[in-house]
Amino acid sequence: MVESIFGVVKRDGGQNSLLWVFDALERDAGYLRKRMFGCEAAYLDDLLCLVVADKGGAWDGLLVCTAKEQHAELIQDMPALRPHSVLGKWLYMPQDDAAFEETAEKLTTLVLAHDPRIGVAPKPRKPRRKNALPK
Repeated sequence: MVESIFGVVKRDGGQNSLLWVFDALERDAGYLRKRMFGCEAAYLDDLLCLVVADKGGAWDGLLVCTAKEQHAELIQDMPALRPHSVLGKWLYMPQDDAAFEETAEKLTTLVLAHDPRIGVAPKPRKPRRKNALPK
């Protein structure tokens, strides 16, 4: 592990150690995995649903992409979840939580069932500006 100047501990090389969380999603035709800010994100039918991070600190677990209005109900169903300390709009569970594997499995089952509490539409990308310099 290497500590960056931002205080984030990075694991050296290799693949994200939490990608196994997405294994169950791979059988769905609407599944897509993308890199996002050094983490891995799972989309299902164009909705951003889950993000796995193994970078240390606040970025070492599973993020659940959901609206704040859904937080209380999801936390009641899965007490290991909590608002993320940086991205408070999403829920988070650190990978060292005793209920991590069980809760991750439950979340992937909910995603596959298209549970309306999980998943957010990504914001459309802004078009790139063309160079305004004269030719």
